[in-house]
Amino acid sequence: MSKQKIAQTRNWYVLHTYSGYEESVSKNLKQRIESLGMDDKIFNIIVPKEKKIKIKKGKRKVTEEKIYPGYILVEMIVTDDSWYVVRNTPNVTGFIGAGTIPIPVSKEEIESLKKRMEVDEPQYNIDVEAGDMVKITDGPFKDFDGQVSEVDEEKGKIKVLVNMFGRDTPVELDYLQIKKL
Repeated sequence: MSKQKIAQTRNWYVLHTYSGYEESVSKNLKQRIESLGMDDKIFNIIVPKEKKIKIKKGKRKVTEEKIYPGYILVEMIVTDDSWYVVRNTPNVTGFIGAGTIPIPVSKEEIESLKKRMEVDEPQYNIDVEAGDMVKITDGPFKDFDGQVSEVDEEKGKIKVLVNMFGRDTPVELDYLQIKKL
């Protein structure tokens, strides 16, 4: 890193890692901060994650997924020493920035990301309404097409009319089991 004058302020920076190594980079970096006495220059490390609802074997599960796979956030004061410690942590490929100079993330972006991470129960995002044509993507009626007859946003359930044996049959599905056509 060049000997350019770097702002001695505490900011959040985005660190690029090999995908899948975010947790180990976070752990290694915390150990390096401790063993090299850098806790006065490197303060916080976040692997941004959020909760998502998934359907596995017909059951709804809340899972945690990385918001930005391959990236972690580091709150630090960038100096030649702190830059070197972070940059040379195993599985780190570099900072997001121009050349070798990391660019800080705005306080607003960090606050909005923290809010997104604090959500305990993910919200349903149902983008279909009665009358829409959908394809069923999971469950016993997989690959059937049907028409939405009812939407229960609170429960995340949808009633779909599926044509079986020459007549429309109502089928109740989870919103994750359909795809809008």
